[in-house]
Amino acid sequence: MGISGMELLDWSYGRRYQIKAVFSKFPNSMVIFRSFPSYYFIYTVRWSDEDPVVRRSDLEKMERLLNDMLGLLDHYEGRRAARIQSEK
Repeated sequence: MGISGMELLDWSYGRRYQIKAVFSKFPNSMVIFRSFPSYYFIYTVRWSDEDPVVRRSDLEKMERLLNDMLGLLDHYEGRRAARIQSEK
């Protein structure tokens, strides 16, 4: 199983350097990722009221899962925001 019980169920490349993904905890919601130079971040969530409310911690797990699957986890973890947060 994935990070904290969440799995990446399905994903596909979209237009304009986007990836569309669906996660096990939110199977009715589409998560749209955008490319930053060396990793992907969540641009928006097309949330379905059939799914639980998406929390910030869920967003971070989704970003980690997708970037790990693409082999970009080191770049994602090395981003400026992560370094600043770990210094707190």
